[in-house]
Amino acid sequence: MSWLKPIILKVEEGSLAFQYTIRKEMTNPFGTLHGGVTAAIIDDSIGATLISYGEPYFYVSVNLVIDYIASAREGDVVVAETTVIKKGNQIVNAQCDVWNADKTRLIAKGYTNLIKTEIKK
Repeated sequence: MSWLKPIILKVEEGSLAFQYTIRKEMTNPFGTLHGGVTAAIIDDSIGATLISYGEPYFYVSVNLVIDYIASAREGDVVVAETTVIKKGNQIVNAQCDVWNADKTRLIAKGYTNLIKTEIKK
């Protein structure tokens, strides 16, 4: 997460919003936001959302499905917004939307299931 350098815009139990500025090293040879970096933004944002519950255990991703919808370029600002859809005792289902700065263009949408580990924070 430290490499991505998110700026916290909002944190509530079960949701958050992070802002990212796209740097050169986050782009692919076409000069657009690399799909792997987009996946990392989604995965890290959702992981941080689970911290908002204040539980003593870590969660890990079971799966991660991403729809890549539009591109972003170096210098662009994107916003990741997360929502926990369902939080059970062991499994959490969550989603993350990545938007351009003014939320007029959806860049990507990710869905994941996570499982609670026995690893304490």
